[in-house]
Amino acid sequence: MSSRRTISVLILAALLAITAAEGADEAADWPQLHGPRRDGVYRGPALVDSLPSAGPAVTWRKKIGLGFAGPSVADGKLVLFHRMAEKEIVDCLDAATGKPLWTASYPASYRDRFGFDEGPRAVPTIDNGRVYTNGAAGILSCTDLKNGKKIWRLDTHASFKPRESFFGTACAPLVSGGKVFVQVGGTAGIGAGGKGSGIVAFDSETGKPLWGATSDEAGYSSPVIGKLAGKTRLVCFTRTGIVILDPGTGNILYEKRWRARIGASVNAATPVLTNDMVYFSSSYQTSSICLKASGGDYRELWSGDRILSSHYSSSIQSSGYLYGFDGRQEYGTQLRCVSLAGGKIAWSEAQPGKKKFGSGTLILAGDKLLVMADSGELILARVSPKGYRRLGSAAILNDTVRAYPALAGGFLYVRSTGELVCVDLRKETKAK
Repeated sequence: MSSRRTISVLILAALLAITAAEGADEAADWPQLHGPRRDGVYRGPALVDSLPSAGPAVTWRKKIGLGFAGPSVADGKLVLFHRMAEKEIVDCLDAATGKPLWTASYPASYRDRFGFDEGPRAVPTIDNGRVYTNGAAGILSCTDLKNGKKIWRLDTHASFKPRESFFGTACAPLVSGGKVFVQVGGTAGIGAGGKGSGIVAFDSETGKPLWGATSDEAGYSSPVIGKLAGKTRLVCFTRTGIVILDPGTGNILYEKRWRARIGASVNAATPVLTNDMVYFSSSYQTSSICLKASGGDYRELWSGDRILSSHYSSSIQSSGYLYGFDGRQEYGTQLRCVSLAGGKIAWSEAQPGKKKFGSGTLILAGDKLLVMADSGELILARVSPKGYRRLGSAAILNDTVRAYPALAGGFLYVRSTGELVCVDLRKETKAK
């Protein structure tokens, strides 16, 4: 075998090994908001085909503190971000048993002026052996996943002086390319020329601010990153509207105001980015919009208030279709399937009887959709653009569920306002 061919074979083998490792990580981990690719799609072992009325097997339960921050899972460890008394706490647990491994904490200062939960809202992000958290009062922290030791911590509210929000800070940190991206919503300028601190990139190793952009308020959405027209782009949905940036420099490439005319409103759903398209959704008669990237331009494909008006929950894309909730959560929502490119409604499904999805959450596993209603009911359904078929449901928690679950290795981790539960949804377990 020639040396050139030998080198080619070795390179191919290395690439295949890397791909296999990445696939294994995706199957076993759920390291951030909406999973490994921040798209709400599960790519792990096959799940059960039905749910018994008594519910799936419970692996473990744990009483927890306040908050709406869902768990994250990586390397066999689960990270829980919650509040007890006057501290925001990062707890690391054995994902298989719920056994505590370490705890880190710092004083909590957030006060909810509407009398809601005063715990953290943002899902932790686990990346390269580190845990990144963003507290309800804007404390951005980096913690060692191995032992819980503080690596760095920054008070973003003190540094960037954001306007007071309705419900605290909710942006889940996005880690990519050595940077941590956060929608801070600051009013104080950053860098040469004071470009603003609505969106800020921090050095993932040190916490040092690298660039800032916009003067937008933060809202309650979290950023995503991906390819648009062949270029890597950072996509944000601020309280003001849509912002698309160069993640390396913070240069703004596209902006569009997209928010309700009334002050008492939120932009909360995470943008959906796929196949050079970006989908955003709000409510309050603002609704949804889909953009198409071509070169440096962004063309509106469709928009409207009667298509998929998601209030809080993020939608999921599969094979050119969106699955998401339409409607205000306090009035009752419908689950819908909508074509991404055309904005056509394929079907709508409401909860039977007096039950409501509320501000439910979604995870897609192949053709199966896991719907977590805010009542604590887990619903399993088979979905396609042709329709929705319910496969069973069960109450797995007895109080309000607003946090996004994690699904790793066939185990579903869900928290309510006072409890964290791990249930086994693996198909092979039921077969035994």
